[in-house]
Amino acid sequence: MSWKSGVGALLSTAALIGVLGAAAPAGAGEFDGVTVNVMTQTGAIQEPLQRRAPEFEKLTGAKINVIAVPFSDLYQKVLTDWASGTNSVDAAVFAPQWMVDYVAGGYLEEISGRIAKDTAIQWNDIAPFFRDFSSSYGGKTYLVPLDGDFHMLYYRTDVFEKAGLKPPATWDEYLADAKKLNGMEIDGTKIYGSCIAKKRNAQSYWFVTDVVGSMTQSKGTSQGTFFNTKDMTPLVDNEAFRKALDFLKESTQYGPPDELNLDVSDTRPLFTSGKCALNLDWGDVGVLAVDPATSKVIDKTGSVITPGSKEVLNWDTGKLEACTKDNCPHAIDGVNHAPYAAFGGWSGGINVKAADKVKDAAYAFFSYLGQPAQSSVDVTIGKTGFNPYRVSQLSYNDAWKTGGMSEKAAGYYLGAIRASLDSPNMILDLRIPQNQKYQQVVLDEAISRFLAGEIDKETTIKTIVAGWNDLNEQIGKDDQLKFYKSTLGIKD
Repeated sequence: MSWKSGVGALLSTAALIGVLGAAAPAGAGEFDGVTVNVMTQTGAIQEPLQRRAPEFEKLTGAKINVIAVPFSDLYQKVLTDWASGTNSVDAAVFAPQWMVDYVAGGYLEEISGRIAKDTAIQWNDIAPFFRDFSSSYGGKTYLVPLDGDFHMLYYRTDVFEKAGLKPPATWDEYLADAKKLNGMEIDGTKIYGSCIAKKRNAQSYWFVTDVVGSMTQSKGTSQGTFFNTKDMTPLVDNEAFRKALDFLKESTQYGPPDELNLDVSDTRPLFTSGKCALNLDWGDVGVLAVDPATSKVIDKTGSVITPGSKEVLNWDTGKLEACTKDNCPHAIDGVNHAPYAAFGGWSGGINVKAADKVKDAAYAFFSYLGQPAQSSVDVTIGKTGFNPYRVSQLSYNDAWKTGGMSEKAAGYYLGAIRASLDSPNMILDLRIPQNQKYQQVVLDEAISRFLAGEIDKETTIKTIVAGWNDLNEQIGKDDQLKFYKSTLGIKD
């Protein structure tokens, strides 16, 4: 799926100037006396909403009240507020993969009509992957994309050059490089070979999918990586998932001693302070790495598409087989890459039960946040948690230069983003009802217990399979299969 498709010619310089000069989405005083309660995650994501709220109030009169909660609570708090009829939350910025639950419950406002009338939002400038995945469900549009999310590999270019290494193309190479570089001294500092956030109730369930997905999904995005599309059998009890577990376990040996307690808010400063040779993360690291106030790796940070595998899973046998033209049609130099759109990109949605004027103000605020004049600045600021998602943001320009990114750094960073978005084998995050329970509860707990040594590999496999099968049965396996196939674009 190419970020270029469906966009037409890239914006000309004159057109881009016109976009950046787009007017505010609402007139002065239009929302005087209107208050919009917006819920989102504490910290990053909260920051740009709160920073932009006074600007928006000055332009339109609307007061934006940002309610921030920990990420682990966000899904349930929004769902409970809307499902219970409390409706104290007028709008929310959350993961698009949760949209299925909010849409199925009838809680989200459909916004296609608003977007059609909104020239300032520059809808066609949003890369198709984010425009389609992060905003729509069942052919209708419910969310305004504010961010682009998928995992990439970051590495210290100076460290790799000193060691005579190239960035790893496979997960096996990643482990070999991490082992070789772990403990290496550079600029008077001993570095860790690998830094990956593995804290329980945080990130580990996403990173296992990076690895297993490159072996499970090899025939394009529509193949999927979580379940067998014939019968909804979890793609877990197989050699690919076992190898992914082995990767997480071994990589821990080359990381910080407390890596199992580290979130991305911990691994990011470790990398930017120069203490990590390798790192897996979202797009935030590329921007944080050029912050002169905190970074010691300015122009020493490389980024590439996530590593892949020279072996892929035979779904029928559960065994790994060497890549061929038939089973790995998208392989690059014999390596199957499957960049993972983990989370999918923070997006704004509106409570269908909110008052009409509040809905108008909420949409206008999300439009304002997403317009190029604002978003093209916010994606260059590491603390926002917003990463590039517009076509006009994927080339080096004045916004990146003003944000402190050199053309050299942008070459690595934006190049890795384009390579990922251009991949026809990008993994879509799980978007079925109650996906939060599948990933953030069952998968996360099992992976965390495995890494902590509380359960062995086979028990981990059995636990995930049993948990996912139980959820399938409780919710309805046939219905879940239809939802899953639909999100992948598979028609019966």
